[in-house]
Amino acid sequence: MNETTQRFGLMGVCVVIPAIMVAAWSHAAQTRLKETASEAKDVAIASVSDDSYCTPQLKTIIRRVAGACGLIDGAGGRGCQPMEAKKVAALSGDDFNALFKPLSKRAHIIQFDASKTELDPDAATAIEKAWSDQRGASFFFVVSRASTDGASALNETLSRDRAKAVLDHLQSKFKDGDLKNQVGLLWLGEQYAQLGDEFCSWSRSRSTACTDVEINRSAFVAWIDCAI
Repeated sequence: MNETTQRFGLMGVCVVIPAIMVAAWSHAAQTRLKETASEAKDVAIASVSDDSYCTPQLKTIIRRVAGACGLIDGAGGRGCQPMEAKKVAALSGDDFNALFKPLSKRAHIIQFDASKTELDPDAATAIEKAWSDQRGASFFFVVSRASTDGASALNETLSRDRAKAVLDHLQSKFKDGDLKNQVGLLWLGEQYAQLGDEFCSWSRSRSTACTDVEINRSAFVAWIDCAI
């Protein structure tokens, strides 16, 4: 083999080897890109599946309630009073209630006797069942009410104490120091967002006959896993 042939042969090797390496790197990069795209697609699908009921309107309410009720700034369990509720929701009472209708299969309604704030055994069981249904969610909402019979000031107190009864039971039962930072209390008294009797078909702590008066002696409890 003469010197010229050797030079051309060496040049060929020098060209072929980098070409092979570039091709290999390109193939590997394309493979990684496909894997990354597949992973991203899987995450997006999972997110959509988890948050299927999380409409933009519901997310807005959650964000406002979470902030006003101390879930975002670390002052969990502080609670929101009736006069703050309209500012928090920025909606009519009916519109506010309608936002939670997609939660009909997940929420529980805890019922109380007239003018009472104590939990009966069935109410305690329903609260524990609702709490156990976390599914990775971060915020547990307690929205309590009072019926319109009786004085407004008394009903506001009843509503507040019903919300706190739920929180107190959770703290007593589960003894979790971080629990208070996951629970948001919103007590509405009789002045805002009264429930209609169609909510009697939801999961309730009582199986007795239900009217719109009775359904408003209650606390609505549910984990909400919308990303806010």
